[in-house]
Amino acid sequence: MSENNQYLYKGSQKRNLMGHPIGIYICFLTEMWERFSYYGMRALLILYLTKYHLFSSGKASMIYGAFVGLVYMMPIVGGYLSDRYLGSRKAVTYGAILLVLGHGLMAFHGTAAYIDGDLVVRDEFAIKVFFFALALIITGVGFLKANITTVVGALYGPNDPRRDSGFTIFYMGLNLGALISMLIVGYVGETFGWNYGFSIAGIGMFLGLMVFLWGQKLLDGHAEPRDPEKLKEIAFAGINKENVIYLGGIGMVIMSWFLMQYQEAVGLLLGTSGFVMIAVIIAYGYTTCTKIERERLMVVCFLIVVQSVFWALFEQQAASLTLLADQQFNRNVFGWELKASQVQTMNTLFIVLLAPVMAWFWIALSKREIEPSTPTKFGIAMLIIGMGYIIFAFGMSMDDSTSKDFLWLAFIYFSLSLAELFLSPVGLSMVTKMSVSKIVGMVMGTWFLFMAVGNYAAGWISSLTGGGEHGSSSALLDMTATMDVYSTIGYSSVGVGIFIFIMTPLLKKGMHGVK
Repeated sequence: MSENNQYLYKGSQKRNLMGHPIGIYICFLTEMWERFSYYGMRALLILYLTKYHLFSSGKASMIYGAFVGLVYMMPIVGGYLSDRYLGSRKAVTYGAILLVLGHGLMAFHGTAAYIDGDLVVRDEFAIKVFFFALALIITGVGFLKANITTVVGALYGPNDPRRDSGFTIFYMGLNLGALISMLIVGYVGETFGWNYGFSIAGIGMFLGLMVFLWGQKLLDGHAEPRDPEKLKEIAFAGINKENVIYLGGIGMVIMSWFLMQYQEAVGLLLGTSGFVMIAVIIAYGYTTCTKIERERLMVVCFLIVVQSVFWALFEQQAASLTLLADQQFNRNVFGWELKASQVQTMNTLFIVLLAPVMAWFWIALSKREIEPSTPTKFGIAMLIIGMGYIIFAFGMSMDDSTSKDFLWLAFIYFSLSLAELFLSPVGLSMVTKMSVSKIVGMVMGTWFLFMAVGNYAAGWISSLTGGGEHGSSSALLDMTATMDVYSTIGYSSVGVGIFIFIMTPLLKKGMHGVK
């Protein structure tokens, strides 16, 4: 490549492989293994809570919602510390270490709960250890998730047309890891023992850490601290600022452990934190930014808030939809009996199959200058997922069989996956190209914070589908309530999609030419 052409897109990484910056493949593999560990564990989580610890479906759903809510809240802290001090490389490495420890601890658990009449007897110490393992995972994701995504954005220049395609490739790696893990971890966990499944998830995270440590040199300095000397400054008691941050990470683990034991408080924390961060971003826009930068931030904030509705519907797959698959469906597919945890692989399978098509589709439309705007894509995503739930609820109410047709599950998962490709990778790309560079990590953290709000809401919505009984029947879903809930959230999502379409002309104006 000639000297004049080697830096084809201003700001992009110079070294390329197969048409994309070489660093994207290190991010691809790191995130693939991180998601392998996370989604493998998550596939088992609600089944483990209801079948091993014998929590009711409502309580298990609230624990699930608090966990995934905190998982997506912590990146705002990790994003801030990365922006201000650590840099993405150090933040990702620290997060990966915490994740290895957390997933490793998940492999150890106490005595299974048992039923004495209507009384459930649990090993309370084992529950606290389990919550501590979740706390390590929550904090680890906080340091890793937003920052690995920020690295991807940094590899592409602000005007690089490959950005959306690159994020879709990155997103495909995420889903490839999830697909493999749910097939393996889910099967092993349900067949041979929960601890064996969780152990395999931990091994996957260890491989992700090794990949990132080996491949850091291929990032060409895009993930380094803004001011390395600041990290060496003494904060107190002879401890430099870098080590204070790492100690603060341990404090975040302890705080997460405490919050996991009070799930209802997590919702209040997430909602309050979310709107405080939106206020901080808007205040930054009015006090520091130009008019164009400020209006772009306003558009980003609007889309960040509305995407929480999408995740509240999407994350039913690891909550009520998993319990539904376990209790109501014939899971025999071409002679192979799927485990309930493995049903979630349909989402990742559809993503892996559709992501290359969508990546090509956006580039093709862009070349013809007819690619839909980001707000339009968000609106389409809300319509797709909303109609999916409406049709699914209607079909399920018409199916009177005791073991319902698996095609209904395939339909709802296809709807979830198609809608996801219209919103999630596009949203990640939007945050990195429309945010002011000095706060891109914080804005990305806020994106994940409102994902957290949606994830917590998913647990709360799932808790409404249970029958509320005690003892051996406490995990059973109330099918009438479940279908009513699905219809309600479906119509709500369609309404949000229509609202986004109405707002699109104003939003496009505020984007000032960003596609």
